[in-house]
This record gives sequence, C-alpha cells and structure tokens, in this order.
Amino acid sequence: MAKQDELVFLPLGGVGEIGMNLALYGYGPAAERQWIMVDCGVTFPGPDLPGADLVLPDIRFLAKQRDRLKGIIITHAHEDHYGALNDLWPGLNVPVYASPFTAGMLEAKRAYEGSRAQIPITIFKAGDRINVGPFEIEAVGVNHSIPEPMSLVIRTPLGNVVHTGDWKIDADPSLGPLTDEQRFRAVGEEGVLAMMCDSTNAMRDGVSPSEQEVSEGLRKIISQAEGRVAVTTFSSNVGRIRSIAKAAEAAGREVLLLGSSLKRVVNVARDLGIMEGVQPFIAEDEYGYIPRDKVVVILTGSQGESRAALAKLSRDEMRHVALTAGDTVVFSSRAIPGNEKGILEIMNGLIEQGVKIVTDAQALVHVSGHPRRNELLQMYEWVRPQVLVPVHGEAAHLMAQAELARGAGIQTVPKVRNGNILRLAPGDVQVIGDAPHGRIFKDGRLIGDLDEMGISDRRKLAFVGHVAVSILLDSRYDFLADPDVVPFGLPDYDDEGEDMADTLYDAVLGAVESIPRGRRKDLGALQESVRRAVRSTANATWGKKPIVTVFVSKV
Repeated sequence: MAKQDELVFLPLGGVGEIGMNLALYGYGPAAERQWIMVDCGVTFPGPDLPGADLVLPDIRFLAKQRDRLKGIIITHAHEDHYGALNDLWPGLNVPVYASPFTAGMLEAKRAYEGSRAQIPITIFKAGDRINVGPFEIEAVGVNHSIPEPMSLVIRTPLGNVVHTGDWKIDADPSLGPLTDEQRFRAVGEEGVLAMMCDSTNAMRDGVSPSEQEVSEGLRKIISQAEGRVAVTTFSSNVGRIRSIAKAAEAAGREVLLLGSSLKRVVNVARDLGIMEGVQPFIAEDEYGYIPRDKVVVILTGSQGESRAALAKLSRDEMRHVALTAGDTVVFSSRAIPGNEKGILEIMNGLIEQGVKIVTDAQALVHVSGHPRRNELLQMYEWVRPQVLVPVHGEAAHLMAQAELARGAGIQTVPKVRNGNILRLAPGDVQVIGDAPHGRIFKDGRLIGDLDEMGISDRRKLAFVGHVAVSILLDSRYDFLADPDVVPFGLPDYDDEGEDMADTLYDAVLGAVESIPRGRRKDLGALQESVRRAVRSTANATWGKKPIVTVFVSKV
C-alpha cells in the first residue's frame, strides 16, 4: 500500500435532501483515485421549476475522472436511487451492477421512455461478491418496500465500509428478503471502519410496524367494504400489490390494475416469478360488468400526480372506470413532502363524488420502508462501526441520526453534505475538500442547467408575462407601418380600464417619436429605449414589469 493512498467518500446527491441519491467512493492517491458510484437517482421538480420533468445530480466532477470511474452499483430500483441512470450513463459508459429486478425495471423504463441508452447490466444480488477496481463489494440482503434491495459491504486495504442503502427490520414482511442479521453481525466481527446509514426515519421513535400488519389492515377494509375499493400505493411496492391482490381474492373480488408505471412493475415482477400465486388481473373494459362489491382497483396517483389514474378518477375522466357514492379509496402510502396540495385536491374531488377516504391516519394501511430509531440502534449493535455517516435525509434527519449514534457510543460522526470529500482513512476522519455538485434538469429530451433549459426565464414568464414588439422603419427612419404590440400573459386592461395592448402601443409610439430621427440610426439604442418604455408603462399601470422582446427592422 502506497503511503499516499486514501479512502474517501463523496456524496453528489441525497445528503442534505430526500432523493437524488448518488455516492462516490474513491481509493488511491489524491491525483489518481479510482472511483465507484453507488446509486444514480433523481428527484422530482416542484412548481418552482416550470417545464422540468426530472431533477438529476450534476456529475461534472466525474468529467475529469471518467477514466478512473470503475463501475456503478445500484442498491435497488426506486427512482431516487436509479432513475437518472438512463440519462447519465451514456456520458460515463462503465459497467453497471444491479439485481435481476432492477435490471428488468431499467429495461422496461428504457423501452417506455424510448431511451437510446442500451446499458449492459451485470447481475449482482444478495450473497454475491464482485471486484471493481480496488474495491471488493459484497451485497447483503435487506428488507425494503421493493423487491431485491441490498446493502453493500465495500472492502478496501484501508478498511471496510457498509453502505446501507434503504432498509428496515421487518420480521414478517409481505415480500422478502429479511434484513440479514447474521451477515451484518459477521461483517461487524470482521471490523467496520465506517457505515453510511439511511436517516429517513431517524426522527421517529420505536420500530416500524410490520408489513404483515398493513396486509391485515387492508384485508379488513376490503372484506368489510360495501362498494368498490380502490387502493393507491407506490407502484414499485410489489409486496403491497401482492397483499392487496390476495386480500381481494380472499374477499371474492376481482382486481384491476390502473396506471402504466404499475403495470410495468407488475410485468417485471411476473417475469421473475415474484407474482406467483396471484390471480390474473381483469381488463379495463371488464370493470363495468362486475358488481360493485366484487372488484378492487389498484392504481397509481398516491402522490397527487395530476395525470395519474387516481387524479383522473377524481375528475371522472376515465372511459371505462368510475367511482360512485359509497365506494372507498384507500391511500396505502405517505405524502412525500411537497405533494400535500395535489393529494388534497384529489381527496376533495373524490369526497364530492361521495367516496369514502381511508388514510394511514384512520387505519394501519401503510408503513415506511425505512428504519426508525430502535432499528437504527439495532443495526449499530450488529455492525459496530468506528465511524457513522448519516446519509439519505434532510438536515433535520441527518442531525437526528448523528445525535442517536453519539448517544449509542459511536465516537466519530462527521457532518457531511453533498459535495464534501470525506477522508475515511488514513488518519483523522475529516472533510478534506469540496467537489463541484448541484442539480441539472431533464426538460423533454434535453438535459442542462436552469439557464440552459430556459427554466429561469419560464419562471419569470409565469409571474410577469411577455410583450413582443415589432417595429418597421423606412429609409428616413419613420414608421413604415403601425408597430405590432402583442402582450402574452398580461391583464386585458390597465389601472384605468383601458385596453392594455393599446396602452403599451402608445408607449411604443412615444418612445420612438421622442428620439430625433438622426439618432434612430442606432437600432440597438432604439430597441432598448422601446423595451424600457414598455416595461415602465406596464409597471406604472399594472405594478409589474413584463419580459419585453423588441424587433426593429429598417427597409
């Protein structure tokens, strides 16, 4: 081992935020480090990013390190862990290691989105070991709200690191695997330098309820309901989908799936044998012929997405499927922060139709896939890391886990955020630098930053609108024709009730006529003068300054 070899951890997403998880581990001298990437996720844009479809991690740091990136390992197929891979992999072109379910989901996603990225996947699942550059990586099975999740044990000459990914401890899940206590204890005996640990539920005391308890809660609701039952959940939660389907079958009900993402997940799960024992689902055009007390609908839209199946049902916009008074809708999910308004709108639409709403506030119909505080303490006891790095959470979640870890006797709990380069060994564990990081945006088929995608301009347009002005001058720099003034997104009238377009038209005339004919030869200055006049007039009569584009042509 060369003296200057170092082991470093560098998160480019997911640390200081929920979502967009991307972690790098580096080994070697500072100028020659070899890297692996763990996960490559997205987050979803809010209304402050008009037109953006996805938010991706900025990986420009890897542009200079591309030859030294040795591989990408995906812990599981949730969007916040693998959703950016199809878009970012073509610029990296390195081996990708993932479970059969994750590989199937990537292919289904590629086909659905029409992506050209043919990513070669090496299958890697719980119990497997691989060598990637200077790292030996072992996959350890954990339980989470999706098939085939894994934690990683990353072995290096400078020490072992456990990257937990998303996990929880559930002794009775609806879908395996169990979190492998025996393997984690063995890894702890071997010696663990550092553990990067999920912080999502670090502010919640106790232990998460079992998924089996949720299954029982859903079974009761379905068996006791008088009308139709629709259950909305995260489309990737195959265990939950199985539980709902089994509960429906026990109650003598047929099951309909609604939502393209849900169907893609179920198709992949069926191909891998995960849906074995579940009765076939009915087609949409059969729905209307089945008695109300003999059907259950499993559908997308639990997060208030306006184009998802549940939102369409709340607006009564579906061709073959509808709900009526006395039916029940179960939200077998939790609201991701920021989605509450959209969810409430859907609930209100359903309530107006006379539909009964059940959430986890009324019954045990959902449980998180992340560890609460007692589960975290259990993992600390199994693994016994020297260093604990809270990841996968906002500042409050990270701080809560940091305090819990210190209270449990873990001495070294460094504060790390996206872009920090944390040296784990040799010597003191500390942040030794920062790497470029941030967010880029997928907008249609293109990817770029806020300004490159025009999103910051769109944001302004949403608040102040746009005015286009076209001026045609003759050879003497007089108007050849009346100027065209086209306001878009402005009020129809000004503060005195006059037509806004006429008010702005007068401002254009005034601006041009106030400039002596000889000085109008400077078309750039004329253009700027008109732009300022239109903005000033709009501000005086409306109180806002629109974006103004002025075209001046001389014949």
